[in-house]
Amino acid sequence: MTTRARLLGVCLLALYLTTGYGQEGKFSGPLKPMTFSVFEGQEPSQIIFQFKADPPAVTFKLTGETDGIFQIQPDGLLYHNRSLDRETRAVHRLQVSALDAQGNTVEGPVPITIEVKDINDNRPMFVQPNYEGSVRQNSRPGKPFMYVNATDLDDPATPNGQLVYEIIMQLPRVNDVMYFQINNKTGAISLTLEGSRELDPVKNPSYNLVVSVKDMGGQNDHSFSDSTSVNIMVKENIWKAPEPVEIAENSTSPLPIKITQVQWNEPGAHYSLEVKEKPPTFPFSIDQEGYIYVTQPLDREETDTYVFYAVAKDEYGKPLAFPLRISVKVKDVNDNPPACPSALTVFEVQENEQIGSSIGTFTAHDMDEENTVNSLLGYRLVDQTPTVPRDGLFLVEAYLGTVKLAEQSLRKRDAPQYNLTVEVSDKDFKTFCHVQVNIIDINDQIPIFEKSDYGNLTLAEDTAVGSTILTIQATDADEPHTGSSKILYRVTQGDSEGCLEIDTDPQTNAGYVKVKKPLDFETVHIHNIVFQAENPEPLVPGVQYNASSAATFRLIVTDVDEAPQFLQQVFQAKVSENVARDTKVGNVTAKDPEGLDISYSLRGDKRGWLKIDPVTGEIFSVAPLDREAESLYQVQVVATEVGGSSLSSTAQFHLTLMDVNDSPPRLVKEYTGLFFCHPPKAPGSLIFEVTDDDQQSFLGPRFRFALGSESLQSDWEVSGINGTHARLSTKHTNFEERVYYIPIRISDSGRPPLEGTVSLPVTFCKCVEETCFKPAGHLPGIPPVGLAVGILLTTFLVIGIILAVVFIRMKRNKGQNNAGSARASEVKPLRS
Repeated sequence: MTTRARLLGVCLLALYLTTGYGQEGKFSGPLKPMTFSVFEGQEPSQIIFQFKADPPAVTFKLTGETDGIFQIQPDGLLYHNRSLDRETRAVHRLQVSALDAQGNTVEGPVPITIEVKDINDNRPMFVQPNYEGSVRQNSRPGKPFMYVNATDLDDPATPNGQLVYEIIMQLPRVNDVMYFQINNKTGAISLTLEGSRELDPVKNPSYNLVVSVKDMGGQNDHSFSDSTSVNIMVKENIWKAPEPVEIAENSTSPLPIKITQVQWNEPGAHYSLEVKEKPPTFPFSIDQEGYIYVTQPLDREETDTYVFYAVAKDEYGKPLAFPLRISVKVKDVNDNPPACPSALTVFEVQENEQIGSSIGTFTAHDMDEENTVNSLLGYRLVDQTPTVPRDGLFLVEAYLGTVKLAEQSLRKRDAPQYNLTVEVSDKDFKTFCHVQVNIIDINDQIPIFEKSDYGNLTLAEDTAVGSTILTIQATDADEPHTGSSKILYRVTQGDSEGCLEIDTDPQTNAGYVKVKKPLDFETVHIHNIVFQAENPEPLVPGVQYNASSAATFRLIVTDVDEAPQFLQQVFQAKVSENVARDTKVGNVTAKDPEGLDISYSLRGDKRGWLKIDPVTGEIFSVAPLDREAESLYQVQVVATEVGGSSLSSTAQFHLTLMDVNDSPPRLVKEYTGLFFCHPPKAPGSLIFEVTDDDQQSFLGPRFRFALGSESLQSDWEVSGINGTHARLSTKHTNFEERVYYIPIRISDSGRPPLEGTVSLPVTFCKCVEETCFKPAGHLPGIPPVGLAVGILLTTFLVIGIILAVVFIRMKRNKGQNNAGSARASEVKPLRS
């Protein structure tokens, strides 16, 4: 090895140790198949790997796609002497062999692969320096109409070869709005939404775009770029909605009929028709040349206008543009006759209507198109029934259908109803319709009394309310059972007290005069009554009520001795229950219609609490009152006239007693079963309840509790639970087996408060199953055990003596019966 080679080897080894090439972090190793990655563009003399030779190998040989770039030293040091270029060769496939001293191959050749890693050393370039394209106005936004394309020699699998497109200028730029957009990855150019709406070849027939392309995904400040010019011509859009189409209904032409056409800007579109709400039958179709046909006869009266949409789609089924609105109007023909508004049209007219007055408007209908000659209707009256008092009483306006009175005013007595036949026609058809005119009676007749004076009538003042005292009668010549002939009677004079009323019979118009309020001889004893008969309907102008509609009679009221009358039926008063005797608690007042004196008395004073002054009616207490016994005391007051027939009447006197705190607290019941088991294991407690007979406040009773004797405080304790309940507790367990009577002092919350003491019996006893057990002792009225046994033995002895006597007598009677039987047999004759 020469000195120059040794020096090169030392330099390469030093470079090798500093660059770190190799697989799995190793810089040397045995000869075996290996793959190395080396970035292009690096400085020459870069070490790749150091192969180790095993004896007898002493040197190495390199073959394959070295391109004069890769070399290997005899000691196995693999390196490249020039920079690599991935765009020239991306992979170098080499073979390394190990040789012995004679140059013979000892090992190998072994494949060695060198992959050249890309660096961004190439700029992107547009395929064309200029691009030309065209677009139709109103094209669908986002649908590409042309592409620009750029190339980059760097590895497309790395960011070095990843290209991004961008429009950096649009001329002209109207209102600073971009009409065009580009797909930054594919270079596809399309319209924006604004461009789809605003492009107009008349305003701007062409646009120029400057499009740039960048590598490194456009994300690196050190990326390369290129730009190109794009000229775009704007063409007129032929995808336009056609003019509205008119088609005559019920056409007899052969179907289908071509009616209009739509056309996409370019060939190859697929056409279809769509509707927002599809009807049961859709009488239109479209072929693939865009021609639209009507496929069924149309009926304007069923549907007068059809609106649907033509859609153009590409071969993938995607819409090419916005749908076009197609409007088809069905042209009317006169194919419908006039129709009557109903089977019978009814009008009403009053009998005093003037000539020329409108009775009603008769409106027929025609289903043909409105405001055309096909639906223009004419009216003509062709018949009137009956023709009394003459024919031609009515007329119908030729084009309005208004029915009018033609000859004279009508009278219901001539004919209550007229039937008219009206001919309704258009230019091709005619229809006969029927109209009924009812004559309405008017109130032009006044009620007339059958007589003007009904004489004198004498009644006792005690005549019962509701009694019918007189029947009056008036008649009316208007139509029966109408508001014009119905008669209402009223009293206009002589009854200022309102004692009378008049009911009308709806069938006969008879008036029944009745007593509405009690008559009073003392107030008025002679009534000069005037009646007035009227209709509920107002009279027609020019007609007025007169004397024929009025009648009179004289009512004479006779005196009757009447009982006194109280000013009210219930008298009420309030006093405290603790008022002193002979205190005035109330008074009553009555009057006698005849002015006689009155004597008062009480009835139903069951407790004897009250008395009444017979002359003044003042009521006094005569005994202590007690609210707890009766809070509302009710008695009856009798007023009797002095002299005369001694008639009397009654009223109620209600005395409400207001409470006074006069009832001490007490136990709600007799507590006889309170006990503690003896001997007690621990202090215990019992609960009891108290009450008060006085009236309680809305908050309820509030009682306070205390022991009745201070000597008990070491053994017992009492405490309130709430307003009515308290707890009696023991303080220790040292009690005898007996009954304790515990005095409890209770005070209420009255003003002033009352206090009472109750005795609560508490028993300490032996318990069986938590129940007090008491052995039977000598109770009053029950004999001791010895005496009871003696009585029982005596009873048995007496019963035995009685039984013995009975037995002896039975035997004696039996012997006597036998002897008698023997004597009887001796004298008894034999029967044959």
